[in-house]
Amino acid sequence: MEIMYVENTRELRRELKYLEKELQVKLLLEGKKLTMEGDPLKEYEARLVIEAISFGFSARNSIILKSDEAVFRVINIKDFTRRKNLQEVKGRVIGTHGQTKNTIEDISGCSIILKENEVGVLGYAENIEYAIQGISNIIKGSKQSNVYKYLEKINRKNKKQKQ
Repeated sequence: MEIMYVENTRELRRELKYLEKELQVKLLLEGKKLTMEGDPLKEYEARLVIEAISFGFSARNSIILKSDEAVFRVINIKDFTRRKNLQEVKGRVIGTHGQTKNTIEDISGCSIILKENEVGVLGYAENIEYAIQGISNIIKGSKQSNVYKYLEKINRKNKKQKQ
């Protein structure tokens, strides 16, 4: 039995039955306290999924963390910049009308969420490192177009290797 405290309880309450079925653990939510009962390995998988949901990802997106190849990473914006105005930095990551964030998601195949001073990235291990590199470059001040070119170049290399 494992106990953890979660912030985003609305998504958990709405998808509790789905999560119990997919994760094969018994979930009991009391306020912000979540109790998990089941096989220790299943509890570990459930913990990863619940952490992603607590960060802000949907339960349907977070369930990919059951796979061994899927990874959830949190990047602290302050680790990559000395700027005091973090709103401006977050604005660069999001881009005009969300264009930068959406482009990085499309090219890398990862899901991205910005929350306070952190960026959450959810995706498969082969792609997530490239997405994190792209996001960190934007935070450091690189032009968005240069980051797009970098990600597209990596994408082309990966496609050639798979053929």
